Amino acid sequence: MPRNVLITGVTRGLGRAMLDRFVEEECVVRGCGRSAADVEALNESLGAPHAFAAVDVSRDTEVAGWARTLLDDGFVPDLLINNAALMNDPAPLWDVPPDQFAAMVDVNITGTFHVIRHFVPAMVARQSGVIVNFSSGWGRSAAAEVAPYCATKWAIEGLTQSLADELPNGMAAVPLNPGVITTDMLRQCWGEGAGSYPTAEAWSRRAVPFLLSLGPNHNGQPASVP
Repeated sequence: MPRNVLITGVTRGLGRAMLDRFVEEECVVRGCGRSAADVEALNESLGAPHAFAAVDVSRDTEVAGWARTLLDDGFVPDLLINNAALMNDPAPLWDVPPDQFAAMVDVNITGTFHVIRHFVPAMVARQSGVIVNFSSGWGRSAAAEVAPYCATKWAIEGLTQSLADELPNGMAAVPLNPGVITTDMLRQCWGEGAGSYPTAEAWSRRAVPFLLSLGPNHNGQPASVP
């Protein structure tokens, strides 16, 4: 049986790179992104059984509608990946615009909660499945001028480990540090210096087999892509 994989933030960066690898592994992938044009392009290029939707994970009603559509179609995730996230423009915390801080909390933390709230009950009812919430090295350490991002990723670590204590046997919740990868997000922080790190495509060839290897014995254990 093909494994059902759900990915948020699937239209770009790590999400887009993972998508290609999961398809190669003959998984059935459903995903979301905020750009309707990018979502349409994915649906045209991949098609059934894969399917993609324009969803802003920070909006509970949008996630609820998306989940209802997939669950009514019989799609219950075997692997749920909360990947969607925003990064702040580097600045001392007191110079971060309030709307930028709020947007990061809404996507990075609240968006993860919305996806869990609407998809995980079906996984719990089946008593199987793995939830991977993308954290960061900055969810386990800190650095100047990225305090909002660090705050959201530290939150993901605690949220995920608490969730792990609530799941039935046979399931797992794992906070994952993907590592340092050249993406638009990294370029936002480090500019040209981001180019010295692995590309998302190269990273995905290590990350996806690792993600598919996660199971109940990893529940609650902070993990990093090797």
